Amino acid sequence: MLCSAAAAEVPLPGTATRVTGWLCVEHPGAWGRDVIGDEVLGPELTPELAARTAAAHVRPTLIRRPGRNEFTGTRTVLLAGSRPEGSWCERLEITDLNQLLDLDLHLLNGPPPGIGVPVHDPLVLVCAHGKRDQCCALLGRPIAAELATKYPGQVWECSHTGGHRFAPALVLLPSGLTYGRLDATTAEEMVEAARRGEVSLSGLRGRSCYAPLEQLAEIAVREQISATTDDLTVTPDSVAPADPASPAAALVTHRDGRRWRVTAHTIAFPPRQASCNAAPKPVTALAVDTVEQLPAD
Repeated sequence: MLCSAAAAEVPLPGTATRVTGWLCVEHPGAWGRDVIGDEVLGPELTPELAARTAAAHVRPTLIRRPGRNEFTGTRTVLLAGSRPEGSWCERLEITDLNQLLDLDLHLLNGPPPGIGVPVHDPLVLVCAHGKRDQCCALLGRPIAAELATKYPGQVWECSHTGGHRFAPALVLLPSGLTYGRLDATTAEEMVEAARRGEVSLSGLRGRSCYAPLEQLAEIAVREQISATTDDLTVTPDSVAPADPASPAAALVTHRDGRRWRVTAHTIAFPPRQASCNAAPKPVTALAVDTVEQLPAD
């Protein structure tokens, strides 16, 4: 059984991989299983780049254009910062992979660094990392090809984003909004909403700048109100419950001052495979208990 079929009953909210800084490097050749861990960018560059991305808390990601494309020797590099407010993306081109070592990756978790040309349209990363999991290749590539015909230059196949069991797995840059289980129609709705500064809820797993509980809380509030991409910010509830067994909580704040407290609990599912051909293991997910609007400050 494909891992995406095995995970069909597992809820999506709260499953986005936590990422705030992105380094996306065009690499049209073969990808190894572990993104840059398999030295696909060369035996000398790979370990140095791996160390630098880890130290800067930046997600290294390989990207390529959907379909068959002849490599010209010039690579696109996308730099992005996914933040609760003020997410940004910049684009530059390199002709030598060693130029990546000239980048100060620590800047990717701050405001726009001005390294490349600002990108204003939302970009779509579609996981098509077949060596990591076959679901991404089988389900991701057709979605990427379909979207690329409608939004040329805005869609990239990408390496592992986390959560291939929710394939097709997609990430919007720079917002970090992460999606799963979309089809061609809902994927287009996702892009159109992002172009309007809005958030499509179909298949939404969460926003990558937040921890799982915060992702779940934001989605729970969005299901009750209309809000643009940056209208809401989420923080952990600073008040610890008197009973350790009490539900966990997060606070969601609208820019207009409205606030909500969202409580949640963990639910367990029978063991199942997290990857194709992997051994089954226990699975948990978050579920909302309450969404309580709080008095204004």
